[in-house]
Amino acid sequence: MMKICAGKSWFCFLMILSLVLSADLHAQKLFIHFQNKAGNKILQPDSVYQNAFGETFTIRNFKYYISNIILNDADKTESFPDKYFLVDNADTSSQQIELNTSLKNISSIQFLLGVDSIKNVSGVQTGALDPAKGMFWTWNTGYVMAKLEGNSPVAKMPQHAFSYHVGGYKQNEKTARMITLQLPQSIDCTKDCNITIDADVLKWFNSVYEIKISETPFCHEPGTLATKLADNYANMFSIETAK
Repeated sequence: MMKICAGKSWFCFLMILSLVLSADLHAQKLFIHFQNKAGNKILQPDSVYQNAFGETFTIRNFKYYISNIILNDADKTESFPDKYFLVDNADTSSQQIELNTSLKNISSIQFLLGVDSIKNVSGVQTGALDPAKGMFWTWNTGYVMAKLEGNSPVAKMPQHAFSYHVGGYKQNEKTARMITLQLPQSIDCTKDCNITIDADVLKWFNSVYEIKISETPFCHEPGTLATKLADNYANMFSIETAK
């Protein structure tokens, strides 16, 4: 290609453009829909839920980053290393991610719940990573990977609020988690295809660790509690449908 293009920049441009257009013609759309739930109930701001310890609560804010998506089929993988999405329960449009894929079938999906370490120390970001989104602490502590806020009668905080802003990217404080989800069956992506992923907030309280609102209603810094919450929320995802 380099020899052909030498001294023929216009011809080279046309060849590259042709290859790009050809690749786009063979790409289909994959729609990934994140469906936020509390158990088997769709998450609603005015509904009352109960965790495994019998603690009732309401949710007013639920956000998390999805990045570094990898799609797998029987023969190869396809990665999207520089795409970052902020899923916000208050914004339905943010809950659907659209990707172009050239894979003919998809058997599993991987993604990072959170923001990789490099972006945490790469200066001011834009788009989903814009600090104006309210998911960035400081240059020293980096991004909030996931945020869960609400109210509970058992929370010993003003207005019975609880607030978990989970972040940390340094060694022994990392809260980004790689998620791997196997589809019930491979889906045909020679046409547009869809994957619906459930995100269950109840897993924040009782998955790997028991975290009671009555005992720990507040987390706003990297550390042991943040990493325990991260280990818990790493288990909140499951495949609802794939077609």
